[in-house]
Amino acid sequence: MDVRGVLTEGFGRIAELYDDVAQDLDQRTLHERPGGTGNPIGWLLWHTARGQDAQVAHLAGERQVWERHQERFGMESGADDIGYGHTSEQVDAIRIADPQLLVDYHHDVTLATARYLQTVDEQELEREVDQNWDPPVTAGQRLISIQGDCLQHLGQAAYVKGLL
Repeated sequence: MDVRGVLTEGFGRIAELYDDVAQDLDQRTLHERPGGTGNPIGWLLWHTARGQDAQVAHLAGERQVWERHQERFGMESGADDIGYGHTSEQVDAIRIADPQLLVDYHHDVTLATARYLQTVDEQELEREVDQNWDPPVTAGQRLISIQGDCLQHLGQAAYVKGLL
């Protein structure tokens, strides 16, 4: 298996885990905050998809999938809001009417990711994408970071689901 295959497999596993966590959620389990302050499953799934979408779109030089889905979610926060640094009030404000919206959105993010991964070669993996670090971050490093973030948040969502 080559690097493109490994990355594709990794993002495919994220999609499977995402769908598993989203399965059989109702409004209570979607929005309940463990201990009254923890992140709810709905927010974690939204944040996972938003983070992957925003970062892959940046790597690919494409528009975010969110632009086509935001209205369906009834959110007006724009493409810059991925949930990073949200206050407790902002977490509470993320209300998902139907868990299927999350699944559909992440499915489209997964397709956009797969399209980008088809373009990835050694040169792309070495391309510097963020000069704010020393040394600068490459596309390959960013892809691994995206996978790590997604897996971490999906693990949190699965844990919360198990608690509820």
